[in-house]
Amino acid sequence: MTFSLAKLPRAVSLVRVGRTRDADLPAAAASAVAAFVVPGNVLEGTPLLCILDQTRLPQAEVHFCTDSWEEVTDWIQGLKVRGAPAIGVAGAAAVVLASASLEEETDAPSFMDALRAAADAIAQCRPTAVNLSWAVERMMSAAHRAGDEGCAPSDITERLYEEACSIAQEDEEANRELGRLGAALLPDGCQVLTHCNAGSLATSFYGTALGVIYAAAEEGKLKRVFADETRPVCQGSRLTAWELSQAGVPVTLICDDMAASVMAQGLVDAVIVGADRIAANGDVANKIGTLGVAILAQHFGIPFYVAAPASTFDAHTPTGADIVIEQRSSQEVLSDPLEGVDILNPAFDVTPAALVSAIITERGVFQPSDIADGLLCR
Repeated sequence: MTFSLAKLPRAVSLVRVGRTRDADLPAAAASAVAAFVVPGNVLEGTPLLCILDQTRLPQAEVHFCTDSWEEVTDWIQGLKVRGAPAIGVAGAAAVVLASASLEEETDAPSFMDALRAAADAIAQCRPTAVNLSWAVERMMSAAHRAGDEGCAPSDITERLYEEACSIAQEDEEANRELGRLGAALLPDGCQVLTHCNAGSLATSFYGTALGVIYAAAEEGKLKRVFADETRPVCQGSRLTAWELSQAGVPVTLICDDMAASVMAQGLVDAVIVGADRIAANGDVANKIGTLGVAILAQHFGIPFYVAAPASTFDAHTPTGADIVIEQRSSQEVLSDPLEGVDILNPAFDVTPAALVSAIITERGVFQPSDIADGLLCR
C-alpha cells in the first residue's frame, strides 16, 4: 500500500452559496451543495454546512447539506458528524446558520438573545466533548464583539462565518503539529493500537490520534495499526479501518476483546487514542473502552499516549470524576429489547492520569500532571 492523504475524508465543510468555489470542496460535498441550492430558493451568500454522514460508512459515502442549525444539532446527536474537534467545528458552523436565520431581527438585543438561546441548545446537544461548548462560546464572544461595534445582524453573520472558518483551519493546523510531535515519540517500524476513531473523520482534517499515525507513516516509521472495533457503535471497524485504508496505512481490525491477546504477543509498541475532554489533573474522557485499553497497556509495559488539541483541555473541570458522561440509547447495544433486561450504555469512560504516559498537543508533549501548567502558560 502507498501512503497518501489524497483520499483522506473531510467530515465538515462550511460554505457560502455563490462564494465558495467547488474546487475548494471535496467533489461529493460540492455535489451535495449543488443539489441543495435550488435557484431562487437559496440566496447568494447563504451559509451552509455540508457533512459526510458517518452513520453510512463504510458502505456508502453520502454527504448532506443544510442551512438549519437545528438540523445540525440533530446530526451531532445522531452521530452523523462525530469526534470532539469535528463537532466543535460543526457547532461553530451551526451558530453561523442560526445567526443567518435571525438576520431579520432589527432589534439588536432581541437578535443577541435569540442567538444566545440557539447557541445554548447547540452547546448542550452532546455534553461530554468540551470542544463543542468551547467552539460555541468562542463564536458568541465574536458575536458580542461585533455587536459592541454596532454591526448589523448580517455583518455579525459575516464575522461569525470568518470565525468558524478560522476554527476549522486552526484545528487542521493543530492536528498536523501534534501529529509531528507525536510521531517523534514512536520507534522506527512501530506497530500501534488505537481505539475508536480520532482521525480526519473526527476533526476538520488529518486527525489527532490518527494524525500521529499519519505523521509517522509520512516519516516511514509506521509498520502497522491495530484498530479496535469499538463497540457498540463500532467506530473502529466502520470508520478507523476504512479511513486508514483510504490513506494506504496497513491496518488490522480486531475485536475489542482481542486487544489483550495482541499485546501479549508483543505486537503493539504503543497505544494512541484521542480525547473528548481532558480534566485539569490530566484525567482523560474518551470513547467507552479506552480505560480497559489503558489498563492493559500498563500491564504489558506499553506506552499509552493521548493526542488532542489544546481546545480539548478543560481547566474548569478539576478531575475526571467531574466530567458528565453522556448516556446513549439502549438500542445501540440491543436493537430488540429483552423483557427483564436493563442496558447501560455510557458513550465514554474516564482514564485516570496515572495510566497516561503523555498527552500530545499542538503546544507540546506533557506529562498528565503538567498539562494544566503547560497549556495555561503558553
